[in-house]
Amino acid sequence: MLLDKRKVVVAMSGGVDSSVAATLLLEKGYEVIGISLKTHVSPQKDLCQVGKTCCSEEDIHDARRVCQQLDIPFYPLNYVEDFRSHVIDYFAREYSLGRTPNPCVMCNNKIKFDKLLKETKRLGAYYLATGHYARCEKGSSGRKMLFQGADEEKDQSYFLFGLSQDQLEHILFPLGDYTKADVRKIAAQYQLKTAEKPESQEICFVPQNDYAKFIEREYPQYVQRTGQLTDQNGNDLGSSKGIHAYTIGQRRGLGVATGRRLYVTHIDPETQRVCLGPSEALLQNRAISSQISWVNREGVYVGMKLGVKIRYHQKNVVGYLTSLTNEGAVIDFEQAQRAITPGQAIVFYRDDEILGGGWILKGENR
Repeated sequence: MLLDKRKVVVAMSGGVDSSVAATLLLEKGYEVIGISLKTHVSPQKDLCQVGKTCCSEEDIHDARRVCQQLDIPFYPLNYVEDFRSHVIDYFAREYSLGRTPNPCVMCNNKIKFDKLLKETKRLGAYYLATGHYARCEKGSSGRKMLFQGADEEKDQSYFLFGLSQDQLEHILFPLGDYTKADVRKIAAQYQLKTAEKPESQEICFVPQNDYAKFIEREYPQYVQRTGQLTDQNGNDLGSSKGIHAYTIGQRRGLGVATGRRLYVTHIDPETQRVCLGPSEALLQNRAISSQISWVNREGVYVGMKLGVKIRYHQKNVVGYLTSLTNEGAVIDFEQAQRAITPGQAIVFYRDDEILGGGWILKGENR
């Protein structure tokens, strides 16, 4: 099928960002189609925190209202089964293995920029646009280059390291050069229904952000309560709630009173042991990662100085690519980092360009 470069599908989340993205593309003369994805069914509607998550029935309703305002076609698509198999199942499984998942990255990789991009092309549109705060440009070599968004506080390039050159050819990020304040002003100027809607802040499918309770209810097969809490020397501190209820760096909800602050420093899925220690025990200067994806590998070499993120709300820190194989990469940090967490994404930058990233296997001290 011949794809129309003036036709674009906008992934409408029901929030202000995707609403303004659609508006800006209309202003540029594109033929815009709005699509919202139904990704999950909340078993208890009263547990959903209105305004703090995305992809709810209310959000789809808001997306429809904005598309009516803009006089563009709107299609809601049911991706509940795909989302469960690719995102929710992964989320629960990772916690059962003592890792902390990143469902937003997985949703981008498996749902938005895979299945929805295929749907975009089926509709004859060349482009899929989202409300991500990131920038994409064509470099001198003709390759697509992905950059951090102009708004440092809202930059979402961290979640996009899995994008390939083929995908980037068909993706637009209309908000890349705007700040969140700019977006709010544009929404108000156009009197969009979502202009003052609060941002989504929590995991969309986990009621009240209580991921342990969610896993216990939806995936009881992953819950084992046979493990122990121990200190750094292996001394018993009590029974754990099951490793699904802990993440590296966690301090609250440990149920241990020792007279000093303790944090989760290590989780052993084989023994179900959760190790607790002082804050300084969380500091490590090396991250070992696997499943590396490259947006742009040109000019990347072992020993290269990089900007690195090991979590979303973090400024780039200096790290050196000390090993790179087909199996993964090793990053040595200039300064020790706190709570290098298995299962989380590690993302590599050259200045404000995102080069690629992977998944953290473990942190250690060299």
